[in-house]
Amino acid sequence: MTIDLDMTSSIPIYLQIKNHIVISIGKGELKAGEYLPAVRQLACDNGVNMMTVSKAYSVLRSEGYIEIDRRHGAKISGTKLKNEEFKVRLSCELLLLIASSKANGLDKNAFIQMCENIFSTMNPQKVQGIV
Repeated sequence: MTIDLDMTSSIPIYLQIKNHIVISIGKGELKAGEYLPAVRQLACDNGVNMMTVSKAYSVLRSEGYIEIDRRHGAKISGTKLKNEEFKVRLSCELLLLIASSKANGLDKNAFIQMCENIFSTMNPQKVQGIV
C-alpha cells in the first residue's frame, strides 16, 4: 500500500498515514476484516520509519478503526464505535474545523457546501465496519 505522503507538511507522517486509512475506510476501499500491510512492509513501501507506522496503527486501534493481533497483524475493525463516543469525538473535531474555517473567512454556506461535496465522494453503499 503506497500512500501519498507530504514530507514537507506540518501534519506528522503518522497522522497522514492514519488519515489515509480512515478515508479509505469511509470510501469503502478498505472493508471490515481486510488486513492492512505489516508495519515493516508499509514502512518500506512508503520510505518511512517502522515506528512511524506503528504509531499510526496504535492511534487507529485506540480510535476503534483497526484490531491488532500479534499473529495475524492489523485488520479493519468490524465493530462500530459506541454512538455517543463517536459523537463526542466528532463534535470536538468539528468545533476545531468550524473555528478554523471562520477564522479564515469561510462562511457557513461555503463550509456546508464543502462538507456536502466531500461527503458525496464517499462510497454510497453502506460501509461495513466503521461508519
